Amino acid sequence: MDEAIKKPNVLLTLLEVRALAEFGLFCLVWPALTKAPSGDGHTVLIIPGFGVGDTATVPLRYYLRGLGYDAQGWGLGLNLGTNARVRQKLVQRLEALRQSSGRKVSLIGWSLGGVFARELARKFPHHVRLVITLGAPFTGNPQANNLLSLSQLFTGKKFTQQDRDAFEKRQAPPPVPTTAIHSRSDGIIAWQCSLEQESLQTENIEVSSSHFGLVHNPQVAHIIADRLAQKEDDWQPFKRNT
Repeated sequence: MDEAIKKPNVLLTLLEVRALAEFGLFCLVWPALTKAPSGDGHTVLIIPGFGVGDTATVPLRYYLRGLGYDAQGWGLGLNLGTNARVRQKLVQRLEALRQSSGRKVSLIGWSLGGVFARELARKFPHHVRLVITLGAPFTGNPQANNLLSLSQLFTGKKFTQQDRDAFEKRQAPPPVPTTAIHSRSDGIIAWQCSLEQESLQTENIEVSSSHFGLVHNPQVAHIIADRLAQKEDDWQPFKRNT
């Protein structure tokens, strides 16, 4: 745990309003984005960030469905943090999608949803094809973000030693191909907290985006489409010129 990492400053947080412009650009360049490689029809489960639900991921899911993927929301309402019920329901959701399709499921997790996605893949790697995280706070300093206080307000939980121990355990990457997308101008999560440990099946990709815009940033959409288009058993690191 690197407590030297500090949460983003006020200026970066104020600049999160640019997420609106990023969505506008996403819509503007939609025709170009649809030229990405066609999908193979496998299921993609998208887990939203803290405080939002599936509505926030509609544009991304619509885009991926247009490419040929079976893009699904998590179906659990607003993401207000984890508890036994949420964990159970999320596992059931993954298992149902795996069974109905007969194929492994790709996981995309935005912010806190990325933490959930990594843990699902860690515990059920036989169900998961790959993981893509978008500004997810899974390493570094768990307190280096601007949503912790809000999360504690909603859940009534304080950060305890048990939470610290759990945080330390989940920093190792899951045993499936994993792509961690991060932005140094993220105004909510310190970007260093979204970096995956280097290995033969992990990668860190930097983009220029707000935190709230990661889920509909055109550059991110391009990267996601590229990552999902790979053959299941032939994962390769991302190449910028693709």
